[in-house]
Amino acid sequence: MTSTGTPSASWEDLVAVALLGTDRRTPSGVAPGRSAPSALLDAAAAETVRRRAGLRPGRAAPRPEPAPEDPRPALPAAAARRLARLLADRPGSGGGGRRGTAPDLMELLPQWLAAANARGFAPPAAALPALLDSARGRTDLRPAALEFAGPRALWLARLNPDWRFALRSTPGGGTSLPGPKETGRIGKLWQEGLFAERVALLAGIRSRDPDAARALLESTWPTERAEDRLMFLDSLRTGLGPRDEPFLEQSLADRSRNVRSTAAELLSALPGSALAARMAVRAAACVAVDHMRDTPTIVVEAPHECDAGMERDGVVSKAPPGRGERSWWLGQLVDSAPLGTWPGRLGGRTPAEILALPVADDWAGELHAAWCRAAVRQRDAGWSRALLGVPSAPEAGGPGAVSLAERAKLLGTLPAGERADWVAGFIATHGLSEAFQLLGVCAVPWAAPLGRAVLDALNIARDAGSYPWSFSGVMGLAERCLDPAEAARLDGLLAVPEEPEDASPGAGGYWAEAFQRLGTTLRLRAVMCEELGAVAAGGNAAG
Repeated sequence: MTSTGTPSASWEDLVAVALLGTDRRTPSGVAPGRSAPSALLDAAAAETVRRRAGLRPGRAAPRPEPAPEDPRPALPAAAARRLARLLADRPGSGGGGRRGTAPDLMELLPQWLAAANARGFAPPAAALPALLDSARGRTDLRPAALEFAGPRALWLARLNPDWRFALRSTPGGGTSLPGPKETGRIGKLWQEGLFAERVALLAGIRSRDPDAARALLESTWPTERAEDRLMFLDSLRTGLGPRDEPFLEQSLADRSRNVRSTAAELLSALPGSALAARMAVRAAACVAVDHMRDTPTIVVEAPHECDAGMERDGVVSKAPPGRGERSWWLGQLVDSAPLGTWPGRLGGRTPAEILALPVADDWAGELHAAWCRAAVRQRDAGWSRALLGVPSAPEAGGPGAVSLAERAKLLGTLPAGERADWVAGFIATHGLSEAFQLLGVCAVPWAAPLGRAVLDALNIARDAGSYPWSFSGVMGLAERCLDPAEAARLDGLLAVPEEPEDASPGAGGYWAEAFQRLGTTLRLRAVMCEELGAVAAGGNAAG
């Protein structure tokens, strides 16, 4: 009974009355009038108490183990406040369209995390939920975020299903991997661990002792599943050396075609391997210099068949749609042969001299593309330079650089400084329209010549009245990759320029906004580094 003496009504009846209003309907036993609303609230309160009193208490769950300690030093106070602001920003709040002059804080978070990890700081405990939420929504953020979050984030992830990705993303779910001398734990984890734990274990051992990792893999190799063998074999790329050759040579007879192919690829990256020598013999038999012509010319005689020996060494016999079988086989032989084969085979010429030779019967594209792949696989900077050519050449396409993707891969074999200089020369000659993919392989922050080349090209595009949104990708890269020291050079670009007659309407205002946002972002990045670096430097000195 309620306080008004009305009989108890069901919760559903009370909800219906509340939705309709007491002017149209009243609870059972309540007369319409001014007292009906109060009677409804009294009845709802009584029913609420009754419903709660009827619940049976759940069984008490055991208390979770305390969160592990994080031995890393705490963030400086200013850096902790900066992290909170970065994590509070959410994408999509701008409503799309014009970005304005404010920095994109979500794009600064990856850089902040990289700097914090480099200095070895631990996060404030209160920031962990927001950090895990950010990593949940952005897979590209997860490695750096989970490294920074540390063991306490994994402890939280076991308590919240929304954060279980952290357990899947961290090999072993936070379980520390065995040390070099813990042979018992190593053997147990290798024999009984989950696949992700075994991959992490193999990678960890490989990074410090390649021979021990290979021996561990050999101990269970015949019993592993094909898909697992492929992943394990891929781990041998780290520290790959001549001592791996016997195991890889044995893997050429594996029952899985993908495993055989990966083993052959790894062996071809070892110029001194027996497979590389076999491929060199086969490739050299297909390529020669004809001195009987007016100009020495490379002539090609592609294989007429793919025999069993070639297939065993990783040559795929079936050509993809649209490719001729003979050219397909030739490309695989050439890209697997040691690049050191060719100067001796082709008259003692240097790579640049070889690439300058004419090639008969339209084989130049296939041959040069195969040398491109070989230079990337064998990390041969000399051949990469020759294949890239000079960046100021027409179309900046060296003999083998038939696409931007191939140029980017070739640049990846060069030292960071040389890579930046080449891309800077490319931009100075050809502008930014094709430079985005090349900029992506340059070390961050960009070297001074590259940063100046990017800013100069953006300024030229602005003065020409180009569409500013056509360069939004490069501008976004500049916000993340330019050295903050370049911010002062932007002061002269902040005014709205006079627009040429054929310019896009309003382009000047967009450019001014973009340069202002870039300058603000660079200065903010500089402040972020100062906030992280001041105490870190003092802490290192004290240690």
